[in-house]
Amino acid sequence: MKLLYKFNLLLLLIFGLGWFATAAMTRDVLRDNARREVVTHASLMMDAAMAAREYTTNEVKPLLAEGMLTAFLPQSVPSYAATQSFNKLHQTHPDFSYKEAALNPTNPRDRVADWEADVVRQFRDHTELKEVIGDRQTPSGPSLYLARPIRISDGRCLACHSTPAAAPATMKALYGVNNGFGWKLGETIGSQIVSVPLAVPQREAERAYTLIMGGMALTFGALLLALNAMFYLLVLRPVRRISHIADAVSAGQMDAAPFPAGGRDEIAVLGQAFNRLRRSLEKAMALLA
Repeated sequence: MKLLYKFNLLLLLIFGLGWFATAAMTRDVLRDNARREVVTHASLMMDAAMAAREYTTNEVKPLLAEGMLTAFLPQSVPSYAATQSFNKLHQTHPDFSYKEAALNPTNPRDRVADWEADVVRQFRDHTELKEVIGDRQTPSGPSLYLARPIRISDGRCLACHSTPAAAPATMKALYGVNNGFGWKLGETIGSQIVSVPLAVPQREAERAYTLIMGGMALTFGALLLALNAMFYLLVLRPVRRISHIADAVSAGQMDAAPFPAGGRDEIAVLGQAFNRLRRSLEKAMALLA
């Protein structure tokens, strides 16, 4: 095998190993970054929902206290306020959603779907859990969900949700007496669930991966061409000229042109040494004649 082939084979082997190792690490890093970005968005949405709940509890509900005596106003309920605000967001970003899913909700729209029931049961079975993050498939593609438990930690909630008899008449007139009762202090009755699409960040991660690996391949290709040209011009071509001159001299062609050994690199030093050897050989041959 020629020296140039060996040189290229070694470079290709090194690049191949490096390319595959870099590809694996880069794809994992980009996917992890995309997922962390989605989790960050979901956390911000959850914090916004909590802010809406606290605002309703502390500032809106007291203003509606008198109106609640004659009619139940859902706007005074923190979960209703948070859900309604995110329904506005859902109109312009249909893949983003927020829901306060409950096993036995007062408002039927908050009843858990099958996969949401699994999340709520997970919180009920593991009371130490504060947050759950998972993936699921939706009609529009993969989606990440972030869920936090809804636990009855304030006894004031039981004024409306313990028994139908204890609940305000205005609430029963609006929602009936069949749902949203029987809650207990400390019980996990549902979960706040934020859903954020994964498809767009994943596509961006794949695009970045393609650009990085494609750029790496192009860079190596240009480097390979440059190294081959340099190797040929600075090493192979001079060595071939020395070899041809040596063949000619060994065949008795003493008039063969000398090797032009200018410079101070290793090839130039080799050429100078070859020229000295040739002159010594010519002198020796002249003496013998």
